[in-house]
Amino acid sequence: MRLLLVRHGQSEWNASRRLQGQADIGLSERGRSQADALQSVITGIGHCRAVSSDLRRVSETAQRIGAEKPRFTEDLREIDVGDWTGRPIDDIRAEDEAAYLGWRAGTFVPPGGEDWAPFADRVCAVIEDELRNSCQNLLVVCHGGVIRAILQRYLGLAPACVIPVAPASLSALRMGNGKLPRLELFNYLPDSLEFGAPD
Repeated sequence: MRLLLVRHGQSEWNASRRLQGQADIGLSERGRSQADALQSVITGIGHCRAVSSDLRRVSETAQRIGAEKPRFTEDLREIDVGDWTGRPIDDIRAEDEAAYLGWRAGTFVPPGGEDWAPFADRVCAVIEDELRNSCQNLLVVCHGGVIRAILQRYLGLAPACVIPVAPASLSALRMGNGKLPRLELFNYLPDSLEFGAPD
């Protein structure tokens, strides 16, 4: 099975560089355009099933890229950032750079936030459930942290070693067939490269 991992397009809060966590923020105009640009790529690859976070920025992305009847689940929501929800990233970094970098590495929990390990467990429980049913290309429409949790669990890549996942980008993992999971694609965008993606 191949996991086709798509991060949602740019949200209104991505555009203003504010942390979202589980806040239900919609796509920006640019985010809608990004998702629309990815649609032909997803259609060209094809998928047998789709599963998606239930938050608006993701469900709208799923619809725009052509996900067919996705199963929506709160277990694919982004990690909860607690008291950092809605705060500008630059303010958090100015206040405590080490805490911010620790959060990015999965080793620091903002006040009222979610620990990395339980977060990764809930995300990967969805993937494990999907892996039980035969499917060539499983489309997973989700969040950047969710993709990093999947990369950690199946490839052993620590969150600190993974750059931010670009909005409306495609990553792919080849799973099963008696082989170790393999990264086939990361941060693919149909019309540009992205090296400075937002958290």
